[in-house]
Amino acid sequence: MALVLLVPLLMYLRAGCRSKNPVALPINWPILHMFPSFVANLHNMPAYFTLVLTGSGHNFRAHGPPGTGMRFFVTCDPANIQHIFTTNYPNFPKGAEFAAIFDIMGGSLFTIDGEPAHRMRAKVKGVLNGPRLVDNLASYCVDKVKNSLLPLFAHMVSIDTPFDMQEMMSRFMFDLSATSLFGVDPSLLSSDLPPMDVAVALDTVMEMGFFRLVMPTSCWKLMRWLNIGPERKLSTAHTVLRSFIMEMMERWKNNTCHTGNDHSGVDIMPPFLNDPDYAGDELVLAMIIGYLLAARDTITATLTWVFYNLAQNPNVVSTIRNELSPIASCKAASSASGMVIFEPEETKSLVYLRASLYETLRLYPPGPIEYKTVADDDVMPSGHKVRSGDTIFISVHSMGRMEGLWGNDCLNYNPERWLSERWQPEVRTISPVLGFQLGPKDMPRQGNCGYADEDRHRLNIVELRRGADERAKHTAQAVLYTQDEKWAHT
Repeated sequence: MALVLLVPLLMYLRAGCRSKNPVALPINWPILHMFPSFVANLHNMPAYFTLVLTGSGHNFRAHGPPGTGMRFFVTCDPANIQHIFTTNYPNFPKGAEFAAIFDIMGGSLFTIDGEPAHRMRAKVKGVLNGPRLVDNLASYCVDKVKNSLLPLFAHMVSIDTPFDMQEMMSRFMFDLSATSLFGVDPSLLSSDLPPMDVAVALDTVMEMGFFRLVMPTSCWKLMRWLNIGPERKLSTAHTVLRSFIMEMMERWKNNTCHTGNDHSGVDIMPPFLNDPDYAGDELVLAMIIGYLLAARDTITATLTWVFYNLAQNPNVVSTIRNELSPIASCKAASSASGMVIFEPEETKSLVYLRASLYETLRLYPPGPIEYKTVADDDVMPSGHKVRSGDTIFISVHSMGRMEGLWGNDCLNYNPERWLSERWQPEVRTISPVLGFQLGPKDMPRQGNCGYADEDRHRLNIVELRRGADERAKHTAQAVLYTQDEKWAHT
């Protein structure tokens, strides 16, 4: 049976590698159906879905080999998405298979549905919305920019060394995320740039999660049992994450012993560790990994694309500079070093700055593909029937590039599309873009995430130039990153 599956698949992959245009509409092969097309384009799935959906009326079905139970419905239709995330939300859970795929986060908000998810979301919101935590996070974020990120950039400039902006943003967000969890700074932005083993392990979790989503369950479970191929890499990543979290927990406990119960106000662990509902090392581990992924990956990806788009559009940079100029001129007079750091409250009214962030999220949503299952048979607003047990892929990446929604310039980076004609101090309505989240699945404390994005976004008061490839590439992950990009300040 394995040979029956593998031989045609290898022939397809070989033909795809030789093709000048390997991304093509899916071929419905005998026995294997569309499975080879999915695997061949796994490295570029967001763009592949966009191509296929554009040519198929924004919806298409796909099937895997017989006996695998692989039935997919892929959509970027706004009416269908509204139906899935709001109108009939309970009928489209993540499902038990999703929890099995991301087993290291089992029991956390990332993998659960229904009433347990509602209770946990309320708990997380209550913790993250605490005034003391919000104030301390904002203060720590500004301090980290001032004392770590900008000095590191200045050092890179002084030695005329190109640097990977995505890596720098990843280091920055990892430090912020870990500090907010444990009150302990991993210091990945120190001048010696220590190894990012834990960050790489987090990337592996997401990469392998997407791999599992499009593979027959029996295949990846067999590889896990044999500890071979990608599953061996994932097992190593799990070990790295567990070791890091145990180390951070020990450091957190030691700090607590020395300071008593007077926490710094940054770490969010005490409310969970003191709650009997969160008893058990595995649940705490799952919650921590889910938080690190949510806080680090999505914002890192968004910020990298923000800087990429600004580097490609100097006119946008000029407009943002002009918008920042009145605030900057007032602050520069009191800055001994000449370095200007903007506080979140100072820039809330800067509509063009916010519009440029929204435009980045439209074209490059950090979560380009959403995953759902079907609990009971249903009919979508588009007329498509879905059956219980079907898997639904919502292509957020495709919806942000639909000509019917955004016009003929849908592929262009144009922040003005979010502004009223007279640039009123409000950005136009965001929906239906899932890059901004929709319905009950909203992540807690979006305001904090907005602050985090904008704080680093405002760093761009110096010019950026590209220092390597002329094209941005997407990685085969559930998070939309750039790849092979180097940047330098001038």
